Amino acid sequence: MRIVPEETFRLVAGVLAVFMLPLFSPLPVPAASRTEENPEVTRLLAEARDEAAALSKDADEMEALTRSDVSWQSHAAMLENIKDHINSLARTIDKLNAMRDSASDWQRQAIDRSIPLMRDLAANTTAAINHLNENKLRPTSGNYTEYLKENAETAHQLSDMISGFVRYGETREKLDKLEQRLEVASR
Repeated sequence: MRIVPEETFRLVAGVLAVFMLPLFSPLPVPAASRTEENPEVTRLLAEARDEAAALSKDADEMEALTRSDVSWQSHAAMLENIKDHINSLARTIDKLNAMRDSASDWQRQAIDRSIPLMRDLAANTTAAINHLNENKLRPTSGNYTEYLKENAETAHQLSDMISGFVRYGETREKLDKLEQRLEVASR
């Protein structure tokens, strides 16, 4: 299996387009602090959490391939799988970014912190794909292993961060329900 440069270009172009769009959009008028959660943003964050966890697992498996005797085709197949996860996660984060103005403060933070990590994942994956396309031998050293190590670390960081925000949202919801049940004055 060969990952062609055109597919690599589409991966990079798609991810960059998703994350560059807000830079060229008119700046919104600063909204007042929003504490009410958007249920659709909460749902999408949970979806992103699941996608990031799958990506993290695959990135670990990909990095482990460098310590085993597998063909370059096995590397290419795993990179293709990781690329698909990144594209899927980028689409979810794009939806989240489109809903940013209706998100609560903590939801906005989750969205904003995801974007640079996604850029790093896309750049490292593209570099690994390009390296593999240029070096058909079993890659076990040099930049390739560094790209995979960085991807695994970044995927863990993204997964942990999104999971933390989702847990935070779930905890806030439980606290709000408890406050209502106990008739405690809101913050």
